[in-house]
Amino acid sequence: MRVIIADDHPVVRIGLRMLIDLNPSCIIVGEAEGPDSLLSLLATTPCDLLITDFSMPGNQQSDGLQMLSKVRRSYPTLPIILVTMFSNVPTLKAALAEGVLAIIAKGASAKELPLAIKSVSEGRRFTSESFRAALLGANAGPLFGSAALSAKEQEVVRMLATGMTVSEIAGCFKRSVSTISKQKKMAMQRLGISTDVGLFAYARESGMVQ
Repeated sequence: MRVIIADDHPVVRIGLRMLIDLNPSCIIVGEAEGPDSLLSLLATTPCDLLITDFSMPGNQQSDGLQMLSKVRRSYPTLPIILVTMFSNVPTLKAALAEGVLAIIAKGASAKELPLAIKSVSEGRRFTSESFRAALLGANAGPLFGSAALSAKEQEVVRMLATGMTVSEIAGCFKRSVSTISKQKKMAMQRLGISTDVGLFAYARESGMVQ
């Protein structure tokens, strides 16, 4: 199985490489340090599995969900394992909706990565134990009020909280400024928030941004 790994921290890539090298059925064919280099690498290097971080700095695809969406559109059958420190349930669910087969907490990757690779190679999903309870709980009812937001509203709130403007978000998703503004307004109404400061505080407290 040809594997590409992507993470902006060299130490993390070294750790992933050591774990993957222990698996005789895997061979690492490329490494990327960000979304832009990952997309370039995927365009030139055939692979059977992508193991990637969620949030990496980049010029064009710095948003994690946007990066996953781009990869999925270009490589619809490529299995993806997400290794992340994000524990925000809406973000995890949005990643799964983008076709990610496995999500591993960075703190547990040493123990769980081999299990995830095995599951994905067999076409099965895998989720870190530390994420499972939260995801199951979110399916049972709202979590931090975020379940009231649509997936697009969650995207807009999270990107606003990272410092992007409404116009920049509209450009990223090829939507109109009016559409993004309406989604922002609707999100604030659903959450009972009346100011941008309150919206950004909500995004931090719910784990959308760190």
